[in-house]
Amino acid sequence: MSGERRSLWRILRVPLLVVLAVVVYSYTFQEADVNLDEIRSETRQTQLVRVLRALARPEVLTYERIETPTDAALALPCGPALPAAEYGPDERQIAVEPSCAEPGAEITVTGTNFSPNARGQIYQVPSSGEIELRLEEFIADENGDFVVVVDTRERPEDVPQTIRVITREPIGSVFSPEYVEVETDDLDEDGNAIVATVRSPRISEAAYNTWDRITETVMMAFLATSVGVLVAVPFSFLAARNIMREVTTTVLRLSLQILVLPVGMVAGIIAARWMQDVSLLLTDSVGLVVGGLIVIPVAIFFAIRRAFPPIDEGLVPRGERAIRVSLAGVAAVASILVLFLLADLLTDLGAWAAPSLARLAFIANFVETLGDILAAIITVITALITTGVAIQLAGRLAAVLRQSLPGGVRKAIAVPLAGLAGGVLAAILAQGVAWLYQLNDPVTTIWIPGAVGAVIGLALAIRSLRKDDIGVGLSLYYVSRTIFNALRSIEPLIMVIVFAVWVGLGPFAGSLALATHTIAALAKLYSEQVESILPGPVEAVKASGATRLQTIAYAVLPQVIPPYISFTLYRWDINVRMSTIIGFGGGGGIGFLLQQNIRLLNYQAASVNMLAIAIVVASMDYLSARIRERIV
Repeated sequence: MSGERRSLWRILRVPLLVVLAVVVYSYTFQEADVNLDEIRSETRQTQLVRVLRALARPEVLTYERIETPTDAALALPCGPALPAAEYGPDERQIAVEPSCAEPGAEITVTGTNFSPNARGQIYQVPSSGEIELRLEEFIADENGDFVVVVDTRERPEDVPQTIRVITREPIGSVFSPEYVEVETDDLDEDGNAIVATVRSPRISEAAYNTWDRITETVMMAFLATSVGVLVAVPFSFLAARNIMREVTTTVLRLSLQILVLPVGMVAGIIAARWMQDVSLLLTDSVGLVVGGLIVIPVAIFFAIRRAFPPIDEGLVPRGERAIRVSLAGVAAVASILVLFLLADLLTDLGAWAAPSLARLAFIANFVETLGDILAAIITVITALITTGVAIQLAGRLAAVLRQSLPGGVRKAIAVPLAGLAGGVLAAILAQGVAWLYQLNDPVTTIWIPGAVGAVIGLALAIRSLRKDDIGVGLSLYYVSRTIFNALRSIEPLIMVIVFAVWVGLGPFAGSLALATHTIAALAKLYSEQVESILPGPVEAVKASGATRLQTIAYAVLPQVIPPYISFTLYRWDINVRMSTIIGFGGGGGIGFLLQQNIRLLNYQAASVNMLAIAIVVASMDYLSARIRERIV
């Protein structure tokens, strides 16, 4: 019986799969709104041909053109016989048949002795001669002849009207350019248009604009890739499971480190603001700034040498230890002052040098911008450093308590500290939510989250007391992965809209959007490469007693540097292509110019843009392949 079922299934399997495929594709066609009637439409076909022909003629060169009219009489409606037009033997001429017709009727316009492949327009000109009514386009054949059937306009008149054929033929050629005089938009003292001598053909304005924008596009991609690499490399280790799996800590250590987080942040912000106020007293004079940048670093150097002697002196007396700690703190605070002075010096130096550098003024602008960036991030950097120092000190305090206190006492201290740490962490996170949703109720934003966090912290602490170790590495791993996946799921075209609101339309918004997406994408690729390294070198370095940082430096990095370079070059190539798209969202670059040309139906200029994109992408592919061949 089972054999009959199997044979029946074999017989019906293919027909059932065919039916399933038909159903799936039928529904797909319905949802995709596949409609071939639009393809068969003559209007659509005419528009498609016009666009394709325009795209096939990129406006790289621009010509000055001679506009030449040729006229023939036409009676609408019929009246007295019209005299025949007289033309020379080699003169271009047109004939209209019939020479009279009812308004709106069809007529045939025949042209001879035109330039081979000449293009032009056919117009109907009323007797007043004030307007030209466009009828049809034409293209002459290789002999300079054409025949076009057109519909006349319904404008009856008692006197003859004119059928006018106008061609605009280019002057000169690529191999034999000519110089012609043209009137410009500028006026002289008498109010007459100024006549200028120009070359025909010459590089078009569309080509110049494309060059500027494609250079901007490549630089946007380079900046985004550079920033993305600098941020993604350290964060990639947080998203590597094999690295983070072994990161553990004790309940007491983790609780103390969480509790000092806000203390370190606040201390860093206060220290940065104090040093900023001190720097303002010196920035009124360039001499004081330069002197401070010379004297203060020298003092910091000697203070650090005194605080951290190169020779281990064994047990250090308590008084000497206090002196060393004080010197280290003074050196750290003085370093903040040096950063503020350096930021002010860079800003003033760039602003002073820009007018005198002419075409190289972008270097001075870069220096000035570096000063602005440094001044903007000093407070953040200081807060992060002080937080890191506070975390390290809390870790050392936990180590001291673990060595000096009995196990029962240590656990009795760890449990309430874990509850307090959970409450503090939950309250900090709740403040972010309260800012985002504009919540002002302290009960909702502080006390309830703090109570819930405290309960969770107590529960986790009681559960972890048996092992006394918490695997914080995997928690950081999952958090990092979640953040990277969330950022990668948002397209740069959406990100650039947000950044354009923040910094304004232009390439800066596009660079920020690309950099954000690059950080998430490269961090994922880098971390996956770290997860696939050979374990042998890692185990060998660990066996020698190396620390975690030494293990990463000597066992992990040598294995991942070649693929890191390969991924970076690949991402730069992606950013070049992606930057053409974010221009549609206001991110600058060649995409912004391409969008404008398409909206204005200027397909010849758009063709120049697309040609430049194709050349740059092909060049990037060749360049990256050669670099990978030499380095990777």
